[in-house]
Amino acid sequence: MNQALNGKRVAILATDGFEESELSVPRAALQKEGVEVHVISPEGKGIRAWAETDWGDTYEADKALADANASDYHALVLPGGLFNPDELRLNENALSFVKAFFRAGKPVAAICHAPWILINAGVVKGRKMTSVPSVAQDLRNAGVNWVDEPVMVDNGLVTSRTPKDLDAFNAKLLEELQEGRHSGQHA
Repeated sequence: MNQALNGKRVAILATDGFEESELSVPRAALQKEGVEVHVISPEGKGIRAWAETDWGDTYEADKALADANASDYHALVLPGGLFNPDELRLNENALSFVKAFFRAGKPVAAICHAPWILINAGVVKGRKMTSVPSVAQDLRNAGVNWVDEPVMVDNGLVTSRTPKDLDAFNAKLLEELQEGRHSGQHA
């Protein structure tokens, strides 16, 4: 356990259709380091994972989005999958929640298709990011310098491509969480 991370709280925002490993693996890595993790879903109910090629397990939510406040957390994790970010990028409450982390300069970590949420939140222009290749053009169109790397960090914004990059993603997430607020993080 990392003493510097003890007492930190991280929100994971997701809904049905998140890529299972992109929630479960970062959550386990954070908890192993003593970080308190809350899974937040729009309704506060259990959410069903997508496990590579079929529906996976249901994960209980700790809070409903309406009851979650970004000021209660030190960082935000956005798992990918195809269905989850497509749903959340159209949810105004989710977009407001995401923007609050950026306005406060807090670390945000997004993997796979999750940058779609960041595009709709209007927080990516001028950033250097990565994602699953199918989202690359969307990011470029939103003003991002897209790179094909396992992980990219830009002033507290951590992005990765796919589940195969989770080790690098988790390492940078923990590093950014330990560093705390980033003045270059912006909404």
